Amino acid sequence: MKLTHITLATGLLAMAGFASAQSNVSLYGVADVGLTKITGQKAQLLSSGTQNNGTSRWGMRGNEDLGGGLKASFNFEAQLSLLNGASAANLFARQANMSLGGGFGTLKAGRALTPSWYGVMAWELTGSANYSVVSSQFGYGGVNSRHNAEVSYTSPKMGGLTVTVGHLFAPNNGDVAKNDLNIIYKAGPLGASLVYNKVENKGKNMALGASYDFGSFKLAGSWQDATGGGLGKGFTLGGSVPLGAITITADLARDTQKKDTDAMLEVKYALSKRTLVYGVLLRNGTGKTKTAVNSTMVGLRHNF
Repeated sequence: MKLTHITLATGLLAMAGFASAQSNVSLYGVADVGLTKITGQKAQLLSSGTQNNGTSRWGMRGNEDLGGGLKASFNFEAQLSLLNGASAANLFARQANMSLGGGFGTLKAGRALTPSWYGVMAWELTGSANYSVVSSQFGYGGVNSRHNAEVSYTSPKMGGLTVTVGHLFAPNNGDVAKNDLNIIYKAGPLGASLVYNKVENKGKNMALGASYDFGSFKLAGSWQDATGGGLGKGFTLGGSVPLGAITITADLARDTQKKDTDAMLEVKYALSKRTLVYGVLLRNGTGKTKTAVNSTMVGLRHNF
């Protein structure tokens, strides 16, 4: 009997080892806090704000190898404020989705980052910093960074080229269907994308952008038409220079219709691969009739 128990226990341990090898779950997140001074306001501590480099958050993601090149994945992500420990009203408001991927590409469903967001990230210089002037002026191809109840398909990479198509069914989006598309090319020093999205029987948005890394510096620019999303039409232009542990980035976004220019100067110092100190000067233009809002931010970000 004792031998039987030992054999059974050994079998269960072997099965557990096989299961853990087939699937995994990881915890990750960002902690970001800083001191900011905004036009007309007193200096204040800020976390998960528009002047922070990133939104403080924590999340869980995992996948299971189903065999034959097929993989099932999930991602849950929650926002967090370091000022008081509060979360967003909807706990996993940043990500709540699952996907199935293989040689055919990847199918994803749930609340997720939009195809337009991924398209802009193919060339945007700050890596989607909260103070990015590209997003403050034009959004991400004229839309928010996330969609609820989105179903998307991403093709396999074809010589550096991928295509993602997203769709929101009308009953999930106020009885209005919505489509979102990106075409991304990334190879060597070049990153480029075309973004297109449209609300059924309403406006459409487009963005075409690219970046090129020359080694000693990187340049990026884009043409934007975000009028379908109630935003502007114009262009962005910027550059980034790495100097050892320091990276200096300057970027501007010009709405040629409203005569409105947003501008940013960012300095980042890497304390390690996961921790950085950053300083930002930000100008949020408000057109010809109003005074621009200027802000200064010094902050600390840690990825885990």
